[in-house]
Order: sequence, then C-alpha cells, then structure tokens
Amino acid sequence: MKARDQFRAGKNFKVRDEDANDKPLRDGDNGKQTKAEVRQEERDVTAQMAGQIAVLQEMLYAQRKHKVLLVLQGMDTSGKDGTITALFSSINPMGLRAVGFKAPSPVELAHDFLWRIHPHVPVAGEIAIFNRSHYEDVLITTVQGLIDEKECKRRYQHILDFERMLAETGTIVVKIFLHISKAEQRKRLQERLDDPNKQWKFDPNDLVQREKWDAYQQAYQRAIIATDTDHAPWYVIPADSKTQRNLLISTLLLEILQGLKLSYPAPDPALSKLKVE
Repeated sequence: MKARDQFRAGKNFKVRDEDANDKPLRDGDNGKQTKAEVRQEERDVTAQMAGQIAVLQEMLYAQRKHKVLLVLQGMDTSGKDGTITALFSSINPMGLRAVGFKAPSPVELAHDFLWRIHPHVPVAGEIAIFNRSHYEDVLITTVQGLIDEKECKRRYQHILDFERMLAETGTIVVKIFLHISKAEQRKRLQERLDDPNKQWKFDPNDLVQREKWDAYQQAYQRAIIATDTDHAPWYVIPADSKTQRNLLISTLLLEILQGLKLSYPAPDPALSKLKVE
C-alpha cells in the first residue's frame, strides 16, 4: 500500500490516543532485533531517504515547474522541529524555506487571518515548510473561544478556497498531522523540565494548553475532516516514536516527489560547444 493511501486521514477520521503509535515496531529477523537496533535502523533508512529527497529537491529547484508546501501541525512536543531537522538537513537551503507561525501581531490581527500566510507560500522550484500554519487561526481561536461557530465555519471555507487556489496554480499541498498521545506529551514536557539544556524549550503556557487536551483533539478532528481534499490532503502520522515518525514522513514525502517525475532541465546544445579559456 502506498503511503499516501495508508496515512490519508479521510472523512471518517477520528483522533484517538491509541493511534498515536499504531504501527508496531517491526520485529526484525525473527524477533532478534532489540528496540534500540530497530530505532537505529529507522534512523539509517530515514537518512538514506533524506538523501534521495535532497536529490529530488535539487531537480525541483532546477526545473522551476512545481512548488511544494509541507504543512506540519500537531500538539506541543509532537516533533515539528525534529521532523524538519531529520528530513531536510541535507538539502540545499536555496530551494528550501521553513516558516514558523506564532501568535499574530496587532498588524496581522488587523487584516484577514490569511493575510500573513500568503507571502510565505512556495515559489516555483521551492519547498516551503509551515511549522504550524493557517490552521492555528482556527484551532487555537476555537478552543480559546475567540471566534464563534459562524466565524469558525467561515474560516474553514476560506482555507478550502485558499488551498484550492494554491493547487490550481501549481502548488503540491501536503498537510501532516503529527499525532502524539497525551501520555507521550507528558513524558516529553517532563524531559524538558528535567534537562537544563532543554529547559529553554519549555513554555509554562504548554501546561495551560495541556489542560485543554480534549478540546484540542476535537478541534483537530473537525479541522482535518472539514479540509481534507484530494488537492490538499491531510495525512496522519503516529508521532509517539520520533524515529518512526521521521521514517514515515520521509517515506510519504519521497513518494510524493517521485510522483512528480522530476528531472534536470534538458541540456542546451549551444552551451556544449562553449570552451572555458
């Protein structure tokens, strides 16, 4: 089964904690591999795929025909930063751009909620990664009670129109929900508190938002169902295992890029006759 089919959310998607790691670890050779060995193998395969993605990204950049938008959404600690590091550290930064969306500024709030998003969509030949995205302006605002039901529905429709416009103008939209369980989030937040070198990552507001876990899960489920389309599909990636998460996303992205039939531009016969003195 193709990764695009295996991880596609679909209209019957439900957020369930037990699905955060619903792909059991492979036993390996008759169960002889330890968990550590399996994790290392996952890292090795991910690194190989990252190399293949880097080659395809160079073709994408050289060809200047397609644009790729990778949206990473998930609860705090679900691994948005880790995914970017694992998959794209080998890529030429000239054809790659990562954008993180924080709370909107007063100027941004004075405009429509998509105003701050549009300048950051990818140009031809580029992969743009949204570390959080326009979905924050529906998810957070809904859970916090900042918008009512009528405005929530209107924003879903605006997102559908926005992503359809992107797709119709040559953008490959790939939306990934990093699905982490509540128990795993607790573990990762505690690790940040316990490690002096990671405490800078900890935000006390993470605990406030964690108290609204169920509300966020319902908001994600609704957002994904409302905006999953063939031209801008949602993929749900189990994220309790970091190495497994990276492997699954690299598998998905590699499959999508290979489907574009990328190649380097055809050589110019006139250039082949030139001699550099």
